[in-house]
Amino acid sequence: MNKDWVQSGKVRARITEMGALEVRCHGLTTQAKYYKTLLKEFFRKDFPPLRPGFGDYSVHIVMEYTGEPPWMDLDNLAKALLDSLTGNVFDDDHQVARLLVERRVGEREGIWLSAEAMD
Repeated sequence: MNKDWVQSGKVRARITEMGALEVRCHGLTTQAKYYKTLLKEFFRKDFPPLRPGFGDYSVHIVMEYTGEPPWMDLDNLAKALLDSLTGNVFDDDHQVARLLVERRVGEREGIWLSAEAMD
């Protein structure tokens, strides 16, 4: 497994030692659909090809912000990010059996997510 970060523009990703996909996007926008396009392009052009898995997945998404929290619906953010993982991590987002989406104050604005197969 590749434990090194692959980076292109505002996105970087890696496969952890435990086999989870970890993704970070720097910067925030209130347009959740932006992330779907950004990540789909990243997976298509820059990240080593992934074979979509079958079975259940656990996904954890964190939106980190500085100052006032942005006006962004977390459910829309989650949908955009799950759509970007479809065909790359899992075959269909109905495979997500556990989903945690949160926002919190951070040192740097951006999105972090982790997706891993459940046993």
